[in-house]
Parts: sequence; structure tokens; C-alpha cells
Amino acid sequence: MRLLPTGLTYFLEVARTGSVSEAAVALTVAPSAISRQITKLEAGIGVPLFLRHPRGMIPTDAGNLLLDHVRRSEAESAALLGELRTGRGLQARSITVACSEGFGRRVVPRAIAEFRREHPDVAFRVDVVGREEATRRVLDGAADVAVTYTTGPQHGVRVESAVVVPVYAVVPPGHALAGRDRVGLAELAGYPLALPTTGQSLRELFDIAARIENLAVRPALVCDELGPLYEFVRAGGGVALAGGLGDLERDAEAEGVGYVHLDNPAFRQREAQVQTMAGRTLSLTVTRFAALLVSFVRPAEPGK
Repeated sequence: MRLLPTGLTYFLEVARTGSVSEAAVALTVAPSAISRQITKLEAGIGVPLFLRHPRGMIPTDAGNLLLDHVRRSEAESAALLGELRTGRGLQARSITVACSEGFGRRVVPRAIAEFRREHPDVAFRVDVVGREEATRRVLDGAADVAVTYTTGPQHGVRVESAVVVPVYAVVPPGHALAGRDRVGLAELAGYPLALPTTGQSLRELFDIAARIENLAVRPALVCDELGPLYEFVRAGGGVALAGGLGDLERDAEAEGVGYVHLDNPAFRQREAQVQTMAGRTLSLTVTRFAALLVSFVRPAEPGK
């Protein structure tokens, strides 16, 4: 059930799909009905909401402003329906978290476990997705909270916290770097490296740093999943990279690896952010969980 007016519902779907025909399929209505509603909406507001191209419909600046408002309204409508059906007011019974894999591995599950000790009736859904997709899900209202890495300003989200997370070399026990406080990029490049694929924020910054230092690096392994990278390290295949969050000493023991700080200024451009939808009125439960999550998304303790 939707509480949004028909015109805004159609507008939102066209903005999501970029196409009147695709929106019509998603909403199971005639394309002409959607076109009429969009035209009526534009006439009522007095400005065009879309740029119409052969390849699709692109929101104008005014359309993007309206889109932000409609997304917030849809998210709050969904929350209101849940509250009306359960009679629990601002106490959300479920929370959806979108996060990139680095956070889904330990940080988010640990925060959920601690939160449920005091709120055992709250259920969670965790969607492990790419960093940009995590932000998009908060923008669309598909997730209540996102935890992800960013390398630039974000539109339409409220940043609950942003911290620069140091990058660490992940090494097997007994490795020549094990026990070191830090290592430079040139020295690190002398070992077989396991890196994320091009397009991942950590890989982008690694490539920038390598170019600055005039280093030619050919990775021994390229993979976006952390599991294979860590297993490659444990098997003695080489060295991987990871963001340093929380208690590295505890994580090193659990993973059977060691962590050595990678000392290079290029990696200071990347922030770990906890995000919610800008302007959205969060339930009390979501607000409390977001605050707890902020306390978990912190750089590793010095010397750990």
C-alpha cells in the first residue's frame, strides 16, 4: 500500500527506472497514464521535472529536488504504515542495513549483537552490496542505514559520522613484515599483492599512490571478495590490503593474520561513513542503532 499521491508515485518510478515504459511495467499501468500524470505534475509545479532524451528520462535540477522530497515521504509513509499496523509508535521492529563487505564482515554484526542485548525484539536485515549501492539504497529508502566507504561528497544522505580509516597490509604469521608498526608502499610492492578490482575505492587509491611513487605493480591476485584474499594470505601466497577498523589485535587473532599500517597519504582521502536519508524522520529505534553503529565505525586503536 502506498500513501503517496498517484502523480508522485508515477514520478518516483520514472525517476528510478529512467523510462516511462519501464515504470509502466513496474506499476502495471499504461504508459499513457504515467505520461499524463507527469505532464500534469509539471504543469502544476510550473517547471519541467525531466529532460526527455531518446535514451530515457533524466531528472532536471528541480526534478532532483522533488525526488529527494518524495523519497523521504515514501520512507516515512512506509514507517508510518508499520507503526499503524503494529501500534508501536516510533519503535521500529526491524532495521535494514546496507553495507560494503568490509563492514559486513565484523563491524555491523557486532553492532547488531550488542544492540539486540537491550532490544531483543528488533530484527535486522543486512544487505552486503557495493559501496555506491549501499548509499543508493538509503537514498531510495530500501535501507534505513548505510555503512560504506566514500571518496567524495554525497548527495541526499545525512552523514551520521565520517572517519578516515587507515589502510593496513594483511600478512601471514611469520612474514618478514609481521610485527612491524608500518611499511611504505615501495617496500610493500616488493611482495606478491592481492588487491580488489579496479573501481573499488581501496584499489583506486592504491593505483593513485603507485603512480605518484612511479611504481609498476602487477597484482598476484585480484578479487573483490575478502574471503579469498584472506585465505590467499594465510596460505602464504602474498599480502593483501584492508581498512583498519576497531580492534585489530582481536581481529588478527580471529583471522590468523597480522596487520601492518601502510604509511601513504593517498589513503587519507577515503572515509568510512554511517549514512541515513537526509531529511527523513527516523524512528527512535533506528536513531539509537545508528548512534551505536557510529561508535563501532572507528579507526583501529594505535599500536593495535
